[in-house]
Amino acid sequence: MRTILSTIALFSLCGLWAQEYTPSYGRELPRGEILACPSAEAAAAADGGDHRYFTRLTEWTLDGNSFSTPFTVPFAWANRQVLLHVGQASGDYEVLINGEPKAYVADGNAPAEFNITREVREGRNTVEIRVATPAPTAALESWKEAPAPMLGRVWLQSQPTLRLRDVLVTTRLNENGNGMAEVALVIKSEALNPRTSRIHYQLLTPAGEDAAAGHKEITLSMRGEDTLRFLARIPANMLWSPELPTRYTLRVRTQHEGRYVEYEELRVGFRAVEMRGDTLLLNGRPMQLRVREVPATIPENEIALLREQGYNTLKLLPGPVGESVLNFCDGQGLCVIAQAPIDTRRSGDSRRRGGNPSNDPAWLEAYIERTENSYHTTKRHPSVIAFSLARQSANGINLYESYLHMKRFGDSRPFIYPEAAGEWNSDALRLE
Repeated sequence: MRTILSTIALFSLCGLWAQEYTPSYGRELPRGEILACPSAEAAAAADGGDHRYFTRLTEWTLDGNSFSTPFTVPFAWANRQVLLHVGQASGDYEVLINGEPKAYVADGNAPAEFNITREVREGRNTVEIRVATPAPTAALESWKEAPAPMLGRVWLQSQPTLRLRDVLVTTRLNENGNGMAEVALVIKSEALNPRTSRIHYQLLTPAGEDAAAGHKEITLSMRGEDTLRFLARIPANMLWSPELPTRYTLRVRTQHEGRYVEYEELRVGFRAVEMRGDTLLLNGRPMQLRVREVPATIPENEIALLREQGYNTLKLLPGPVGESVLNFCDGQGLCVIAQAPIDTRRSGDSRRRGGNPSNDPAWLEAYIERTENSYHTTKRHPSVIAFSLARQSANGINLYESYLHMKRFGDSRPFIYPEAAGEWNSDALRLE
């Protein structure tokens, strides 16, 4: 009887994984979480509540595997961009606005944003999110057991036509051990003609003093994008570290034709990470990584307990990673190895045709997307000191190409795949 049930289960899984993979389309490029606010006071409060340019969608109707809810686009959002943010879903999903298909997402583990400005109208609208059950990408998600349809946090926000799209932070040490931080503000325009705006920035120390402040003019062509950069000197004793998890406050506001149109406030930390052989250097000093593998949804009290037990690094298991977990690690001085949501152990280790997806070129785009999503949505956190490409997923062309793709970002942090078994597609990083 057990043999018969095993055979049925095997054929069920084969049928599940035989579904055709559909690449993502219609979404914005991945970025770290950014919330636009109507005033400096609202940006500083950052309480997660609704305001003039931010609305949480919480009242959903579930019909089978389809979630739907009405929402309102107020008059105040006229001549601005309307962005829909989906924190996570239990599987691949399609987004429909007012009954019309808008986008498809093949990685429900990562947050995704959609510019729905053209699809909505002032007043009442509807959004529908159809979660694939079973998911076509189930072969990459061996940690899941037939999950029921689920959505994470979903919200709408309005940003101006010329808006802050992302923030990048890098830090380099000088010969005295002090840091030189570069903060890059990625600015994007959705205008159909060239547009000039002024971008104001202010970087505050924990004591509230200016580490850097100023403004720059930027002119973007039709639907153009560019990056503004400024530098700040960070004293050695103010660099982020497990012993002293110092964070600064970054304030950004955009000004167009004399009027302020957007405010953001972010917490950022500055630290330098590089590899020397198989040893990770944090702020120029060798760091012994005492690692504990944990679920990406680990509660804060368990994180605090692990730190008391002597662990200084958390290696996340595959799955959605909440901003709250990373923010807590930033503040508590716990280092994090971010994990791309790829785990194919149910497919076995064979690299032959029909074996593990890691060596099947048909899955290459899915591997690239998932590793890139994991990188871009966690990179800004000072606690994230390394990135893992996959877990228990054999090896092959897709993981080779994923490693090469991630290296093109020029990040000094290591990209690892512990199961690479000595192959070249994993940086040497000693974990204990």
